[in-house]
Amino acid sequence: MSARLVSLNVGLPQPLAYRDTHVPSGIRKRPVSEALTLGATGLAGDGQADLRVHGGPDKAVCVYPIEHYAAWKDRLGRDLEVPAFGENFTVSGLLEENVCLHDVFRIGTATVQVSQPRQPCFKLSALHGEPKMSLWVQQAGLTGFYFRVLEAGRVAPGDRFELLERGPREASIEEINRLLHRDRSDTAAMRHLLALGVLAASNIREFERRLEGGGSDPLRRLEGPAAQVRER
Repeated sequence: MSARLVSLNVGLPQPLAYRDTHVPSGIRKRPVSEALTLGATGLAGDGQADLRVHGGPDKAVCVYPIEHYAAWKDRLGRDLEVPAFGENFTVSGLLEENVCLHDVFRIGTATVQVSQPRQPCFKLSALHGEPKMSLWVQQAGLTGFYFRVLEAGRVAPGDRFELLERGPREASIEEINRLLHRDRSDTAAMRHLLALGVLAASNIREFERRLEGGGSDPLRRLEGPAAQVRER
C-alpha cells in the first residue's frame, strides 16, 4: 500500500450559513505547510463546534481521499479546492475499499489507527450550497474515514504512510458504509462485525439498535436542526 499525506488541514469553529440561520461549525479548514503536533484528540490548531457528534478520541483525524475529488467535480460541475470536505488529512492511496478498521499506520512520528467511517451531516451540504450533498456522499460510499491516535507525534504535508498492522479484511470502510447507508437490514453482517470487536462505539450502538428492532433515522444527521424541530 503506497499512501501519502497530500494536504494537512486545520480550522477553528466559525458560523456556517444554513437555510435561514447560522450554525457553528469547524468544517471550514485551510491547508498548512508546516508540521503540526497530532495528539489524542486531534491536530494543534484544529477544533470542532459540536463535540456530541464530532471530535473525540475515535474521531481525532478526519481523512478524505484526493482520488474522490474528480467524481465530485463532475457531479457538481465545478472545481473543488482542498479541503472541500472538512478533512484534516487529504490523502492519496487510502480508499474505502482498501482501508479496514484497526489498520495501523505510522505517519511522521505519530501512530494512528483506522477507527470508523465518516458519516457526513447536514453541514457538508451547507458548505457546498447543495441540499443533497451529504446524501450523495453516503449513497456513493465516498465518505472518507477517521483515525484515532495511538501515539502522539508530528505530521507534515508530504509524509508517507507506513502500514504497521492490518485489521480484519472483512471490516473495510466500504463494508461498514454498505451496512450503514444501503443494506440496512443485513443483520447477519452486522452481527459478524460486532463479533469482531473492532467497531467504534457509535457504530456499535447503531447496529445494536437495529438488531433490537429500534431502527434509526438516516435523515437526522443530513437535515440538522430542521430534523430536530420536526421530531418535536
